[in-house]
Amino acid sequence: MSAASRSIPSRADGRPLFELPAELAIDTDVARRVIGEFIRAQLEQAGFERAVLGLSGGIDSGLVAYLVAEAIGAARLHCVLLPNRTSSPASQADAEAIVVALGCSSELVAVSPMVDGYFGTAEVKGALPPADGIAASALRRGNFAARMRMAVLYDRSVTWGGLVVGTGNKTESLIGYTTLFGDSACAFNPIGDLYKSQVRQLALAIGVPEAVIAKAPSADLWPGQTDEGEAGFSYPVLDRLLFWRIDKRRSAEEVVAMGFDAELVARVDRMVAGAEFKRQVPPIAKLGPRTAGVDYLYPRRRPGSVRP
Repeated sequence: MSAASRSIPSRADGRPLFELPAELAIDTDVARRVIGEFIRAQLEQAGFERAVLGLSGGIDSGLVAYLVAEAIGAARLHCVLLPNRTSSPASQADAEAIVVALGCSSELVAVSPMVDGYFGTAEVKGALPPADGIAASALRRGNFAARMRMAVLYDRSVTWGGLVVGTGNKTESLIGYTTLFGDSACAFNPIGDLYKSQVRQLALAIGVPEAVIAKAPSADLWPGQTDEGEAGFSYPVLDRLLFWRIDKRRSAEEVVAMGFDAELVARVDRMVAGAEFKRQVPPIAKLGPRTAGVDYLYPRRRPGSVRP
């Protein structure tokens, strides 16, 4: 057992608060310092002093809130709670507890009226209905709600005068477990290179409430929904597999020889490959001598961008 694993507190029943694979353990002091410098640099480069983020009550957004408050001070952070009517009341309570602990400003904006205004209130279960159907599945509603949340955050970025901070982790990004132009949208992302297991480790180190760390990760798309239950995976196993396949560049045959299930390896490989379009900016058909995003590239705040 690694030193990091030994430092994980136990639940009431004696089980560890979370599982941390040995190869994924990080130096949390170094991570906090690097991320803190990254947050400050991104704001400075873009010409901003404040930040705004959507706080769901989950571990990812909770950790980012703590990291931003540590980097620039809680007075410069604004958290927006964006519940849908299907959201767990416990999630909102956890988000409110984080706001109180940090001492940052916050507001609550319910997205249910926005979602219902588009879909109506009729719902269906199971497969997606025709595009012109009067009822929408939980998946369609969930994706739409994610995009409405981001629309609110970008509006608040204007009124607050701050950049929108991303809260997605590396595991979700790699397998595509994210909504394009929804929760994946942001100005910068402090935890985008941390696997879910590492998010838990850093959250524990920085002081995120243990109740938030211990609960099953969920997008709150419908009552009782959990990430692992919906997708049929365990985060520690998935994180280890991604670590060896992506970070360590091991072949599919090599990781199967290490003990990973061959069907899981093939499935995850398909997910990673199929989500590539979510991780890249939209391609542009190059016609001219200099094309934005291809060979016309500048820092976010290029010289001459500041008005006199």
